[in-house]
Order: sequence, then C-alpha cells, then structure tokens
Amino acid sequence: MLLPAKIDEKKWTLAKQIGVDYAITKAAPELTGELPPYDFGTLKTIKTNFQNKGLQLIGLEGDQFDMSSIKLGLPDRDQWIEKYILMLQNMGKLEIPLLCYNFMASIGWFRTRVDILERGGALVSGFYSEDVAGQLVEERLRVSEEKLWDNLFYFLDAVLPEAKSAGVKMALHPDDPPVSSLKGVARILTSALAFETVWDKFPSESNAITFCQASFLSMGENVAELAERWLAQERIAFLHIRDIAGDKNSFRETFHDNGPTDMVKMFRIYGKGGFTGPIRPDHAPAMYGETQHSFGGSTTVGYEITGKIFAVGYMRGILEAVKTEG
Repeated sequence: MLLPAKIDEKKWTLAKQIGVDYAITKAAPELTGELPPYDFGTLKTIKTNFQNKGLQLIGLEGDQFDMSSIKLGLPDRDQWIEKYILMLQNMGKLEIPLLCYNFMASIGWFRTRVDILERGGALVSGFYSEDVAGQLVEERLRVSEEKLWDNLFYFLDAVLPEAKSAGVKMALHPDDPPVSSLKGVARILTSALAFETVWDKFPSESNAITFCQASFLSMGENVAELAERWLAQERIAFLHIRDIAGDKNSFRETFHDNGPTDMVKMFRIYGKGGFTGPIRPDHAPAMYGETQHSFGGSTTVGYEITGKIFAVGYMRGILEAVKTEG
C-alpha cells in the first residue's frame, strides 16, 4: 500500500492487519516535516520506522521534492538533478529498489470534482474537461509539448545511469488525466506510443513503467494487450490497480469491482506474464464516516483507509483464485 511516510498508527496498523507487508511512500517535506529523501538520514529514519511496524519500505512514489525546475527546464535544474541523483544513491544504500515517478509539469494528477456518488453513497473523484475549459495557469508555469519532451530526455539522460548504478528501477507513471494541454500546460505521456518513444530513446534496465491500468484505459488503450506486450519485454516494474468509468475527457473513479475492467482477466495476464514486482491498490472511494478533501493532488483524495481495505481484500481474493489455476 501507499502509506504515509510520517508515522500513522491507524493506517500502518490496519495495513498490517489486512496482510500488507510492503510499503510504498511519498517522503516529500510538505508531508513529513523533514528534509526530502536526498538527505540520507531522513530516508533511513523513514525506512526504520516502517520496519519497526513490520512493514518493508520497497519504493518511493511521486515528486519527493519540488521538481518544477527539472520539468520546466529552468536555469537551476542541474542542481536539482544532482539532488535527485543523491536520492537515488540513498535508495540504493538502503535497498529501496523502486521509484515511481512522473513528468507532469506544474499540475500533477488532477481531478475537477471530489464529491461524486458511487455505490451506496461512497464518494469518488472525477475529471470533466468542461470544468476547466478556458482556465490557464500563470504563464511562467506553462510549457509546450516539444519543450517538455526535451526536458524529460535531458533528465533521463542524467539520472538513468545513476539509477542503474544504485540498483533502482525508475518506473514512469502515465499522465493522469492524459490530456494535453491542461490549463495551458502540455502533457506528453498520454499514450502507449509515448512510452515506446521513451524506451526507444533509453533502452535501459533502469527505465521501466508503472502500469496504471485506469490511466492507460482512459487513453483508449487495450490494457490487456498492452500489459501482455510490455510484460513480455520485462518493462513493467510496478502495478497500480484502480478503475474508471468514462474516457480521458470525462470520467469518474469507481470501486475496484464496479468498473468496466475485467480484473480477473488482468490478474491472469500479470501471472502468466511472470510479473513478480509490487502491486498496490490505487485511488479508492471514501466510505461511511470518511470525507474527501478539496483536491490538492498527492494523497488528498482517494487515500482514505476504508476503501483501500476493501480493495486489498478484493485484490487478494483474485490473486488467490488465479494462483490455483496454475
């Protein structure tokens, strides 16, 4: 599960009680009150805290510090890339083998509504392009697709060899939602073809994919065929499991068992494809007694614990059933 880097007795304890042994976390300073994980001591303490609760920290996810200079290609980006490399080296020393990252500039994963009713009145988020029609971020935060591609290649050229040296898989997450532009900000990782472009440029074992089912589904991709192909190429390092109803311009999240994706079929594909990496439930509904915060990205929406408990149970049930099929 994606769990808070700052000690959270409720979520950490419940995770253990439902059979979760492995943690992914976001250790950004705004969430921890500490230095970013390019500080060795900070990252070591976070890992130790998880260990003390019986959880093994196996990956970091998201922007672990302000990535604006890197993603927008600002004059000081090299000094921030050096800090990124320090973080990779720290991960290697602490045997944290996975880094789920994205290259969404200025606006991270994004939703326009957080109060949509799902089954039984549970609350989910959604994205509706008409809600943001005509809206623009300030000019200094805008970037073109061409510039963003250049910035991504510059970044990967610098960090992928360091990731390989550290023994860290960098698993690229697709843009969510996969629309370009969003409030005047270009997005480039909006199709399977975009991921092929990244692979063609950097065919490295440290260059991997976070296969977020619902993100690729929202692109209109055939997620079953795509998963089979990339698993055969050993390019998927991390699985995000969630579902949506709709398309990239208009969709809402669903319960894990209440969307259009054949989850059992997908888990069969992961098993037959030989996937042995981490798999986690992604966004889940807020259920009885829980509330969705106003959207601020990161873990403000879709990360209340009850929906995650349901998702883990559902996923474990499918895994056990698929295992018996041989």
